[in-house]
Parts: sequence; structure tokens; C-alpha cells
Amino acid sequence: MFEKILIANRGEIALRILRACKELGIATVAVHSTADADAMHVRLADESVCIGPPAARDSYLNIPSLLAACEITGADAVHPGYGFLAENARFAEILSDHNVHFIGPKAEHIRIMGDKIEAKKTAQRLGIPVVPGSEGGITNDEDAHRVAAEIGFPVLVKAASGGGGRGMKVAMTADDLSQALSTARTEAKAAFGDDSVYLEKYLSTPRHIEVQVLGDGKGNAIHLGERDCSLQRRHQKVWEEAPSPALNASQRTEIGEIVAAAMRELKYLGVGTVEFLYEDGRFYFIEMNTRIQVEHPVTEMITGIDLINEQIRVAAGLPMNFTQKDIVLDGHAIECRINAEHPRTFRPSPGKITHYHVPGGLGIRVDSAAYQGYTIPPYYDSLVGKLIVHGRTREECLMRLRRALDEFVVDGVETTLPLFRTLVRTQAIADGAYDIHWLEHFLAEGEGKS
Repeated sequence: MFEKILIANRGEIALRILRACKELGIATVAVHSTADADAMHVRLADESVCIGPPAARDSYLNIPSLLAACEITGADAVHPGYGFLAENARFAEILSDHNVHFIGPKAEHIRIMGDKIEAKKTAQRLGIPVVPGSEGGITNDEDAHRVAAEIGFPVLVKAASGGGGRGMKVAMTADDLSQALSTARTEAKAAFGDDSVYLEKYLSTPRHIEVQVLGDGKGNAIHLGERDCSLQRRHQKVWEEAPSPALNASQRTEIGEIVAAAMRELKYLGVGTVEFLYEDGRFYFIEMNTRIQVEHPVTEMITGIDLINEQIRVAAGLPMNFTQKDIVLDGHAIECRINAEHPRTFRPSPGKITHYHVPGGLGIRVDSAAYQGYTIPPYYDSLVGKLIVHGRTREECLMRLRRALDEFVVDGVETTLPLFRTLVRTQAIADGAYDIHWLEHFLAEGEGKS
């Protein structure tokens, strides 16, 4: 097992990793920018190192500074959390070159799955169902029109190195395609430094279903059920739940085993999430995230398994604590991402939290690094915390979530709490009758106002 882990992240995920390390008896090193000197994980870590000024490129993305922090503190492993360098294959390789373990997948798997085109080819080879589309990147408009004619309109133009909805445009007809290509390429170049794009069939009312996996890198891999992440705004997840209200037990088992078998063949190491669009009873692979996910707590709530703990164990070369037959889904869990944003315009609202009270009681979990008097800096994402609720049934979970949201107090900054208080009282949500476009339609119609 590792002796000391450097946590190369900030906010609630840094605190989450720190807690797992403490329960494993592993010493921790917190790194922080000057803007995060008063962060909760910095206060609780065994050691802390300032790695630069507020801008992420000069601190949390500064690989030389992170390496120096490892050397100064003697950390023998780095946990990247999510975001920042979590899916940077070169970072994993550089750490290895300096005899520091990267707590995550093998660099080759990060690289393959980080390229959407290569990821799709790999998924097909491993027997995972994919969305119909181009075999590779689209180099010119003529090829794009040919592929679009073959798969049928509407089509989706997607950045090969993309994520978070950037470099993604819909072309409803042939007349729209050239403009969609041009815009997607421009956005992809600006966001990722790579203007490569490809085409996929556009599904009109799909759900977003993702399967959580865990592998030991030696050919053993299991799945831990699925999460439904269909409530999204601008391709950003807002509300996640497990299990999905759209799947039955046989569908869950079938897609889970397809994914687990693929990970066994790949000899995947660590945790990961294989993401699908699901429509009319069929699954279509869209991407794989080779890291821990923001929404991992809902899986932990219904399985009772600490995913960060398992992630650290397998990275250290230890065997998995569980086999597939040990995985039993118990009840239902929902997560709401509480952001420091205006609840209607979603304008970021950094500032000092003047009052802070989290809900409690049976089945309530809050993953947050915030506290009363904490100042949310303007330099990073606006996540205040994640409210995760578990119930024996989905109905009980929703009622418990309603109560928990009413108890949650965050004053001094605007938050999205009012939006969630509206959603949890909306009939379509109660019925589980929503797709990836539902929330944006709901907001556009003004129903999310409160």
C-alpha cells in the first residue's frame, strides 16, 4: 500500500479523497493555489504545499510544481481526482518516470479513451454498441455530406478531443451541415487545441446512461450498475440517480456485463465510467471517462462500496475486495449538484458564504468542502457541494430529497437550490419521464423559476 498520497485537486473531491486516505491509514499531502489557502482539505491534510497563483494553468495544471511537491514531501503516489490532470496521459507517464504512482488507469487507456474517434473504434472492437456515424475524423465537407446521407439526418458534429458539450453542433438538414462543421471545428480548436471532428446519428429523445466499472489491470473487472444522468443543461449534468428509472433488471444486467467483459479484455485498471445514449430500448456508446466521476456517490449509496478506497487499492497492486456476485443494488439514490450560480440565469456567484447549514438524517449525505465564512473563489468551477440522498425506493428517495433540500441553507451567494426544490416537486421528475433535452425545455418555458 502507498505510504503518502498527494491529492492533485481541490474542493469537495480533494476532501473526499483525503477522507478515504485517512480511513486507509495513508498520510496525505494537499496542494493548493494561493486562492485556496483556507480550503478545508488544506486544513485537514497532514502536509500542504502551495503550488502557485490562482489561475489553474499556473497551479493545479502546473506539472513541474506538482512534481516538486511530490519530491519535497516524499509522496509516493498522486490521486488526480476529476478534472484538471485526471485524464492527462502524459502526466501519468511523467509521474512514472519519477517513480511516483498515478492513481488511475494506464496511460495508454487514458490516451485511447481521450480521443473520441479512437474510443469509438475500441468500443466496437470490444463488443460495445455504438452510435452510427463516421468511421473516423471528417476532413472535408464532401465527406461529411456523404456520411450524413448514409446515416440520415439529423446528425451531430462532435469534437474528437471534446467534452462538456464544447465542439458539438446539431445539423438538422443538409443545408445546416457546413455551418455546423465550421462552428464545431472553431470551438474545438479554441477549447482543446484540436479541430478534428466526426459525425454521429443524432438521437432525438435519448437518456444518458452510464455504467460504473472497476478493474484490477490484470484482467479482472466488474460493473456496479448504472447511473441515469439525463437531467442536463448545455450538456452539463445537473441531477444524477441510480438505478435508472428507465431500465429493468435484465437490461441492467445485460449492458453491465457487456461493459465488464470489455474492461476485462482491455485489462483496465481502476475506476471508470462507460457512457451511453439510450433510446427505444437500445444503448449507444458515446465515451468513456477514465477517472472517478463527480456523481460516483450515488453508486456508493446503493452498493455500499467506497469507490475511492477501491481505486487506491487496485492502483497499489492489491486485489479487488469484490467479485461481480458480491455486487447487490440496494434501494435508490439521487444526487443534486449545488452550484454557486443564479438559479435562473446560471450566472456564477462567487463570494463569501455567510450562513451554511447542511441537512441531516437517515440516508442523507453531503459532499462539500464549503463552510460558514468560506469564500468561493471566482477562478474555478462553481460547485458548492453535492447533496446525495438514499431511500429504499425511488418514491421514498424523492420525499427524503424534498425534505433535505428544504433544510439546506447557503446564504451570501446565489445557488441552484431553488431550481432543485422546484424539480423535486415536478410531476415529470416524479414519473422519471425525462430525457437529455427535458431540463432545457423546462427552463426555456420558465417552469424552473422560483
